[in-house]
Amino acid sequence: MTIQKYIPNFITLLNLFCGCVATVYVSNSNFLMAFSMVCLGIFFDFFDGFFARLFKVSSELGLQLDSLADMVTSGVVPGFMMYKLLCNPNFFGADSLLPYSGFIITLGACYRLANFNIDTRQTDSFIGLPTPANALFFLALPLISEAFSDDNFTGIIFNKYVLIGLVFLSAYIMNAEIPLFSLKVKFLDMKDNKIPIIFLGLSAIIIGFFQFLGVALVIIFYVLLSIVLNLTHKKIDSNG
Repeated sequence: MTIQKYIPNFITLLNLFCGCVATVYVSNSNFLMAFSMVCLGIFFDFFDGFFARLFKVSSELGLQLDSLADMVTSGVVPGFMMYKLLCNPNFFGADSLLPYSGFIITLGACYRLANFNIDTRQTDSFIGLPTPANALFFLALPLISEAFSDDNFTGIIFNKYVLIGLVFLSAYIMNAEIPLFSLKVKFLDMKDNKIPIIFLGLSAIIIGFFQFLGVALVIIFYVLLSIVLNLTHKKIDSNG
């Protein structure tokens, strides 16, 4: 057996390690480092499949490891972070159980990841918002608050009812029957990857301009663009 066989799974485990470290940072309310570690974990998550295809060593073990790692990095971490945000003493009383609703994100991510492994329709695209994108959206929220001094703007986002509403909405969108284009570049061919490459380029510009707010805007843009592409495709099919 060559060492190439183990490289993709090792990269997947690095994703899991990043998720574990991010959990520690969330517990210490260091949301910037938690966001950074989740970003690093998603980076590893992006490339484990790339190297598995490159070395032609894709396996059922790798598929299961990938989902288990994502469950921590993109499921437990954002759920725990929302729990921490909702524990704000200005939101609810000390004995309130409502902060635990943040873990609905974790439950929604778990269901999505389990369903993803048995859903044969999601080989070249996604149905429902991928858990890494959902995690980035929520990990960016406290950083948006720190970056903006506009109390009216942050007051709208960090209303306790808005946050709980976002939690339930995310659990729905992750598991909704909404086709979303894949961001994984499988072949070095501009024609086959035109949409994801253009999207990633625009995303870099948006994030560069708006910083952490740009992260949340890109996730929203991703969902809306996918819906537009779906509607356009259906229109073309109906006319064809």
